[in-house]
Amino acid sequence: MLYMQLFFSFFQIGMFSFGGGMAAVPLIQQQVVNGHDWLTMSEFTDLITIAEMTPGPIAVNSSTFVGMRIAGVPGALVATLGCILPSCVIVALLAWLYFKYQNLAYIQGALAGLRPAVVALIASAGVSILTLAVFGDGVASAAAFNWLGAGLFAAALVVLCRYKPDPILVMAGCGVLGGALYMLQGGVV
Repeated sequence: MLYMQLFFSFFQIGMFSFGGGMAAVPLIQQQVVNGHDWLTMSEFTDLITIAEMTPGPIAVNSSTFVGMRIAGVPGALVATLGCILPSCVIVALLAWLYFKYQNLAYIQGALAGLRPAVVALIASAGVSILTLAVFGDGVASAAAFNWLGAGLFAAALVVLCRYKPDPILVMAGCGVLGGALYMLQGGVV
């Protein structure tokens, strides 16, 4: 009975939590603290802190932690499965629909219309990261200009465009080289 409660509680959280991880927090609180009394409010606050610090979605991390606390490893598995199952079903259904109807002109038109928006979102994120790397606090000023960051970016761009290596290797190389150069400068990495 406990496993079914864990599964269905986190199934509801996985099904109805839209808008990112923090939007799921009230749903998790309703199920875990108010609905089933599995955790106290103090324990719930600790849970959210730990779930936010660990890699992965907050709802999945919370389900794993609560399941483990309530029913050990089987509870963690059941609660996590309940949390991720709705997303898996929805994505599988959308993939099936896409592969079934991918040749329709309306679908191709919609996807073609989305491509510029996706490129713009990626470019916006890239410019934000570049601005932060080159100007530190994100405010463009000559005093805050980071010559090392700008040089590493330019060198990585040239290497990527000219030689076409694996981008992961270029990022790792820039990280190692940048860390070493910052340490030689006496800066904080």
